Amino acid sequence: MAVLLGRGALWPALRLHTADGVCRLAAASCPGRSVLSGTGAPPARLRAHGAGTRHYSSDSDDLRVRYLDREDAGIVVVGINRPKAKNAISKNLVKMMFDAVEDIKKNNKVRSVILCSLVPGIFCAGADLKERVKMHQSEVGPFVSKARALITELGNLPVPTIAAIDGAALGGGLEMALACDIRIASNTAKMGLVETKLAIIPGAGGTQRLPRVIGVSLAKELIFAARVVDGTEAHRLGLVSHSVEQNKSGDAAYLRALELAREINPQGPIAVRMAKLAINQGIEVDLSTGLAIEEACYAQVIPTKDRLEGLAAFKEKRNPHYKGE
Repeated sequence: MAVLLGRGALWPALRLHTADGVCRLAAASCPGRSVLSGTGAPPARLRAHGAGTRHYSSDSDDLRVRYLDREDAGIVVVGINRPKAKNAISKNLVKMMFDAVEDIKKNNKVRSVILCSLVPGIFCAGADLKERVKMHQSEVGPFVSKARALITELGNLPVPTIAAIDGAALGGGLEMALACDIRIASNTAKMGLVETKLAIIPGAGGTQRLPRVIGVSLAKELIFAARVVDGTEAHRLGLVSHSVEQNKSGDAAYLRALELAREINPQGPIAVRMAKLAINQGIEVDLSTGLAIEEACYAQVIPTKDRLEGLAAFKEKRNPHYKGE
């Protein structure tokens, strides 16, 4: 029960504030500003959702965040876009991702998040070593700590997060994916925590999250040997939930992630958030404490309008219309 008392502030935090006007990643006129203007033909994952879709981005365009609309309203696509650097994690990218995560947390209309790459053949190559080599030794530790904090915040998002890995996810790139609830990879994607090749260790959660996902012994083997596996092998190891055959446009994992987000979308949003909270907290404690956490999370859904709507829809043999209330 001590765990529950210590986490007492989490439930109010999950009742997010409406953020229709939150536009931290854009200029003041963000509702009408498309991040695709002047960039030529947009990637397939940023097309075909209507001109009314809102776009958020910064001027540097290292990160593009899209809130889908119409039938996909509630799905947020966070796309890393640093083609010249193979999506490597830089100071600017960390800052932009912090801002994006903060905006998502404030928006109670968000039901799922897809983390993907807008650069063909790459998810994220890890730390930006060209930037790193210019850092003074005293700067490295604080930067890694900030990157670790970002990935922790990504993992703490209250809604389901899906990593769509359509290319190489190495080092910090894989650590970001490991912080997501679900990972989907193309069969040709490459994944690995390769830090020991550089005489360092995974420093943004990799030594902790990988063992929790695939088991201690296998995680040690992959980390010690800096081994890289493809999507098919990653699925066999349990590193990813799904491995899909890559397509000609190079976005097979993204398309499968979108399908999954569409499966999640119609479900009760508060219930999904509480389920995630119960799982994430419960897996870290003994079964008895975990059951108490589940009971506490269940208690939060009982007074909701959504629960009553679910019962009414069942009785009337129709699809429910949940509002997250």
